[in-house]
Amino acid sequence: MQKITKILFITASINLAACGAKQQGSLAEKKAELDKLKKEQSTITANITKLETEIAKLDTSAVKEEKTKLVAVEAVNPSTFIHNIDLQGKIESENISYITPRGQGGQVKALYIKKGDVVKKGQLILQLDDIIARRSVAATQKGIETIKTQLAFAKDLYQKQKNLWSQNIGTEVQLITAKNSVDNLENQLKNAEEQAKITDEQLKFTSVYSDVDGIAEDVNIRVGELFAGAGQIKIVNTEHLKVTTQVPENYLNKVKIGTPVAVILPDLNISVNTSLNVAGKLIDPNSRSFFIEAKIPSANNFRPNQIAVVKIQDYVANNAITVPVNTLQTDEKGKYVLVAVKEKNKLVARKKQVVVGELYADKLEIKSGLQKGDLIITDGYQSLYEGQAITTETK
Repeated sequence: MQKITKILFITASINLAACGAKQQGSLAEKKAELDKLKKEQSTITANITKLETEIAKLDTSAVKEEKTKLVAVEAVNPSTFIHNIDLQGKIESENISYITPRGQGGQVKALYIKKGDVVKKGQLILQLDDIIARRSVAATQKGIETIKTQLAFAKDLYQKQKNLWSQNIGTEVQLITAKNSVDNLENQLKNAEEQAKITDEQLKFTSVYSDVDGIAEDVNIRVGELFAGAGQIKIVNTEHLKVTTQVPENYLNKVKIGTPVAVILPDLNISVNTSLNVAGKLIDPNSRSFFIEAKIPSANNFRPNQIAVVKIQDYVANNAITVPVNTLQTDEKGKYVLVAVKEKNKLVARKKQVVVGELYADKLEIKSGLQKGDLIITDGYQSLYEGQAITTETK
């Protein structure tokens, strides 16, 4: 029984091996047949192409009319190309005055302006408590009057003593004493008058005036409060304005005093042409930028702290050729644009390799590769290929 089982197992193994070998042989045959058919297909395709070309040369009626694609073109026309550095800035006043007391300051007794008021130079802004200053002035004046009375009496006494001395009456000591009394009182009067000037000036310190024309931007003080330092009242002169901004440090060699600048106020739809009058030499370590400013003329609708678009001109090319930036494409040979070229009474698309320059807004400067009169394909270029027939007219 064991021998029979062993014989059956060997027989099955032989049959399985035979089937596997047969399947392997069938797969190899199929692969060989597939390779043969591919080669035949390639040969047939090449022959078909060759025959179509030969027939087209001999019989033009056999050539199928190629479908043209609608495009838009624009003729190359050299013009001035300007590159700007576009930044956000703000308008500032050149003259800003922070009102401070001339003396020690004091308590506010009266306030004559409020925020937003137009202020004239020399206008009284506020009044400080002046009772002590006034009493000091009054006391000084009273002392002066007393000294004047004493001086008049001393002068009269001296004159009488002098008359007596001329008549050999009295002593020299009496005459000298009278003269010294007059001199002392005259000196006292001078000192008192100087002191009066000081007290008068101290009284004036209690009246605070504006030293510029402008607008009261900040009035951070009220009656009864202590007016003692800067920052409480700010007067801004709007007659002389400037625009300021920060420029990235990589433009340090391109931006300098005298560089043309266009200042645009988008809210007012106003543009002002000017030039830089300040270009900072220090780089801010935090923002990696430097400060610039340019003067602008005053106007009724210009306001300090108003946002402005600052366009700093850093590159100019005369007679430059430009194309819309979206028309630039790239292939294995480099950058190119598609142009419309007339060949055999029809327009076709052709690649033109180009060398590009600066880019500003949607305009790209072309250094070489195009010339005046070339027809740039500006619309419909996306799926064009070299030599494809095109048209600029709708049917």
